[in-house]
Amino acid sequence: MGILNVTPDSFSDGGRHVALEDALRHAERMLAEGAALIDVGGESTRPGAAPVSAQQELDRVAPVVEALVRELDALVSVDTSCPEVMRESAALGAGMINDVRALEREGALAAAIGTGLPVCLMHRQGEPRDMQQAPRYDVPIEEAVVDYLDGRVEACEAAGLRRERLLVDPGFGFGKTVEHNLRLLNRMDRLAALELPLLVGMSRKSMIGKVLARPVEERLPGGLALTALAVERGARILRVHDVAPSVDAVNMTWAVLKEGCK
Repeated sequence: MGILNVTPDSFSDGGRHVALEDALRHAERMLAEGAALIDVGGESTRPGAAPVSAQQELDRVAPVVEALVRELDALVSVDTSCPEVMRESAALGAGMINDVRALEREGALAAAIGTGLPVCLMHRQGEPRDMQQAPRYDVPIEEAVVDYLDGRVEACEAAGLRRERLLVDPGFGFGKTVEHNLRLLNRMDRLAALELPLLVGMSRKSMIGKVLARPVEERLPGGLALTALAVERGARILRVHDVAPSVDAVNMTWAVLKEGCK
């Protein structure tokens, strides 16, 4: 899953793909490098980020989704918690909803059901503006993540969103310390108990910077190591900025796990 942020303030690529033509060309490159999905986001969810209005987000996202589908025939995921953006993106041809708030925002669950699209539910603690202010858990992080996601899946099913339309994301970096993130990845196979496809996003995140003392533009090697570990522990969709090297890392890891290159 190639990341396409159409925001002015995302942590590593804010402002680079705000113009429609820039966004299209970047998506085109990621598809050529092997991305199966393009994840379009119009609201920054980096630590400390301020919320945006539904109209602001829609103005950023809708033209890009429409162009990606029409001009590139791309499979588009929309990274949003906003019901209006979910509905409009689906009408424009998006193929998936990726919600960091796990459909908890008012109206989001009903909107997602109405679209008929698959939905990824992510674990988080707090909101972007405050989620990294001394996060703590009363149980081991992997148990907290499984319990939360299991509860959200139950809520979705009770509302009529069928289980076969759901994916889950452990939410690395969303209300978690470096130690939480490392333990969560090391024990990520615990999420297999949910029996749902697992999406993981760790590309360029601060956990890499803090462990390796690398600025955001020098985090690719560390990110590739995390990608390999995530695949080995059950990840089936990797949300990344650097598609070509990540595809190689996934394919090499998969070849080892399957003991063959086919």
